[in-house]
Amino acid sequence: MSLRRRTVEVLVAAGLSVTALAPPAAAAGQGHSVPLRVATYNIHAGAGTDNVFDLDRQAAELRSLDADVIGLQEVDVHWGDRSQWRDLAGELAERLGMQVSFAPIYRLDPVTPGTPKREFGVAVLSRYPIVSAENHDITRLSTQDPNPVPAPAPGFGEVVVRVKGLPVHVYATHLDYRGDPSVRIAQVADTRRIMAEDQESERRPVRQVLLGDFNAAPAAPELAPLWQELDDVEPGGPTYPAQDPVQRIDYVAVSKDTVRVRDAAVAETLASDHRPVVADLLLRR
Repeated sequence: MSLRRRTVEVLVAAGLSVTALAPPAAAAGQGHSVPLRVATYNIHAGAGTDNVFDLDRQAAELRSLDADVIGLQEVDVHWGDRSQWRDLAGELAERLGMQVSFAPIYRLDPVTPGTPKREFGVAVLSRYPIVSAENHDITRLSTQDPNPVPAPAPGFGEVVVRVKGLPVHVYATHLDYRGDPSVRIAQVADTRRIMAEDQESERRPVRQVLLGDFNAAPAAPELAPLWQELDDVEPGGPTYPAQDPVQRIDYVAVSKDTVRVRDAAVAETLASDHRPVVADLLLRR
């Protein structure tokens, strides 16, 4: 069974749109635009809704999306027993035949001297060349500190990928999960500042794609500033929890004017506690 057909069947089973899964090549003739399929997925450190670690299951689901660029959240790299001390970012990239950039939020000393650092964060996988990567600081309230205070910390990953000659800035993020929106408000401000700096440094319109778990609904007041510069792809369904989802907290958002949305959908899967969002985009030259 082809990868694309598998993805179509997954979405049809969910009763979701499959327009987004038309072959990207079909859009190649649309003026001066270049097609790009992207996805975002919170992988829950490799565990499904059953809380069983199964990277084979997640790799299969990611492969079925047939995305060119994927943003991942809750990625363990030698973190602990829950993910068998494995490098999830590197393993998924190898299995999918993609390049990877990992941006740790936490980087802790190993339990056993001489073994790798314990890391947890976000990642970007790409079929296209990653020409640069950066791990930005944004405001965070640490889960590793018993008495945390909001402070700058890493884990806002940015890569520049070259898609058929076009540079595209792709960002992977995971915003604060707490009910109090104050940290998310600061994180949104940080995100807009970093993305604006990229726009200003290029001195020309920049193609930007933001992928992530925002831990807030689309109409949440703390997210409103994002929609001044970005378009939400609006995939048409909730993403969390994966079984019987009731909230949409996972997002693909793109820069206005330089990236156009063809279609988007939420894929039905129980391979994580979130559902992935997949979107077909057109990059304007």
